[in-house]
Amino acid sequence: MIKRVWFGLAFLVLSSAFLSGCTKRYEAVSVTEPRTEEVSTEEIIINSSAPANQTEEESPGDYYTFSERQEKDGKIRSYLTGEMVDTAIGNRRPVAVMMSNDKEALPQYGINRAGVVYEAPAEGGMNRYMALIEDYDNLERIGSVRSCRTYYTYFAREFDSIYAHYGQSTFAKPYLVNVDHINGVEGIGNVAYFRSKDKKAPHNAYTSGKRLKKAMEEMGFSQEFDSSYKGHYQFAKTGKEVTLENAKDVKDAYKVYPGYKLNKPWFEYHEDDGLYYRFQYGAAHKGDEGQIKVKNIILQYCPTAHYATTDYLNINVQSDSFGTFITEGRAIPVKWSKDNEFGPTHYYDMENNEIILNQGKTWVCIISAQDSPNVEFYGKQ
Repeated sequence: MIKRVWFGLAFLVLSSAFLSGCTKRYEAVSVTEPRTEEVSTEEIIINSSAPANQTEEESPGDYYTFSERQEKDGKIRSYLTGEMVDTAIGNRRPVAVMMSNDKEALPQYGINRAGVVYEAPAEGGMNRYMALIEDYDNLERIGSVRSCRTYYTYFAREFDSIYAHYGQSTFAKPYLVNVDHINGVEGIGNVAYFRSKDKKAPHNAYTSGKRLKKAMEEMGFSQEFDSSYKGHYQFAKTGKEVTLENAKDVKDAYKVYPGYKLNKPWFEYHEDDGLYYRFQYGAAHKGDEGQIKVKNIILQYCPTAHYATTDYLNINVQSDSFGTFITEGRAIPVKWSKDNEFGPTHYYDMENNEIILNQGKTWVCIISAQDSPNVEFYGKQ
């Protein structure tokens, strides 16, 4: 088995510049105002619209453009996975549920249903998840649900989702005004959440599909996507596959270690089904519906510091940086940027083409730029 530790030269140069300004502890934090400048389509590659007389399936190219998103036989293409789902599910805003990853809280309920999962470090080396779920109607238990951190408000906003959390850090509180959210420590908490008897606090706060919908109704949240929302990712068309085989700077990635120190997770690629199986704490990472498996992995390297003299992390998810895109047993370096404060993060290869994901679930690892040397890739045994 060959171990591959790989980072592009450009990333090393830029990350060193980031680190020179990110190792200090922040003395204060202010609420970031949305940027209003327009971004030229010549500067950032975006999905192009097909002629009006073409359907989604007939449009040219190898990937779907969500501007062509159309219902067919009671189904529509999911913004989260690129797969066809029931129209009632695909046309409503997903929930973005904060989930604990403490051993005492395992397994996570509902995480197997998530089309996209964000994993990011919190204080003390522990990671937390934000699971974006659109198919939640019959879920009787989701969680355990934990508190918000600043950067998660941005991730939730990128998908026009409704953010479910149980409390928040002091530093995150000002940012919650930027996203529709259901907070367990506020009055709506008794409607949206319940405490289980098989776990100890604070690992026993859960929600359900029924409770989330009731909370949304009582809070007056629209369950329809904002008219400005055009999706987040580009997905390969049905029958086409992104293999990365001939991509620039491609490396084998049959086993991927994101480098998180406490839960020590890794992903293993299975050729038989083309999925990455997730492991952590030395064993298979299982939700309540079995081992977690995803089609795409994105490692997003972000400059990171601390708020004042606390252990709370201030992760910069706004400034352009680098990362890695992984699918079908291969990995390529990518660059990422945002075209506005609360819009989707776009990922580009080293030739400035926006990446195309394979249809299916995606796992996004937010990794401190300082910790990027801990990322490891292994080839096929």
